[in-house]
Amino acid sequence: MPVRLATWNINSVRLRIGLVAKLVDEHAPDVLCLQETKCADDCFPLSAVRKLGYEHVAIHGQKGYHGVATFSRFPFAETVRERWADKDDARHLATTFADGPLAGVTLHNFYVPAGGDEPDPAINPKFAHKLQFLDELTQWSGRIAATGARIMVGDLNVAPHESDVWSHKQLLRVVSHTPVETEGMNRMQAAGRWVDLVRRRTPHPEKLFSWWSYRAADWQASDRGRRLDHVWGSADVADRLIDVRTVREARGWERPSDHVPVVVTIA
Repeated sequence: MPVRLATWNINSVRLRIGLVAKLVDEHAPDVLCLQETKCADDCFPLSAVRKLGYEHVAIHGQKGYHGVATFSRFPFAETVRERWADKDDARHLATTFADGPLAGVTLHNFYVPAGGDEPDPAINPKFAHKLQFLDELTQWSGRIAATGARIMVGDLNVAPHESDVWSHKQLLRVVSHTPVETEGMNRMQAAGRWVDLVRRRTPHPEKLFSWWSYRAADWQASDRGRRLDHVWGSADVADRLIDVRTVREARGWERPSDHVPVVVTIA
């Protein structure tokens, strides 16, 4: 039976739980991963999530910042919350499925640090933290490369290829598309033998974005986007890929996130 999995940087789950409901109504994901929930675990809107049909919920949050959550119609055998780059700031949640069509698959839900505005680790501690995080992800990816069926989703805050940004030349010195970040992400992908499921379905050089700045007067007309949200899988998962949908229209919903959902269907 095909399984539909969605990932979305929601930019406050309590503020946008109505948009979560809209996504579920229109796209019916069996598994939904959120990032930037901005909510402590004891304040999470669990009752609203369960009303959407998700009996199995894993959350890793903190007050006001960051946070990840995974909702599922299938039970979890294990849930792990990891600490990264010397900080326990709610950026990773790992869930392994107990049964159903994803039985034995481990799903990693990540929110990678944005990195601030200045792409110089010597003067910007946020950028230094991001680079440390990416380095640790590369080492970790190498360690788990042969551990079985895996999926990695989330706002990775890097647009790794020229076709993942509106202007490669103009963004080379802009955090999220600098060479040190894109090369770091490419090393991570290689170390983990990860397959980019979105680009398997929509190959380069077709432009594809998942984020548009709130600063744009008309995001749709200017279309100055970046692909910051990713779905990767181990080779066995990639072989099961049926479809991928970037829900671009969600950027135009009322009081939207600046990110849009990415939905994959797996056999």
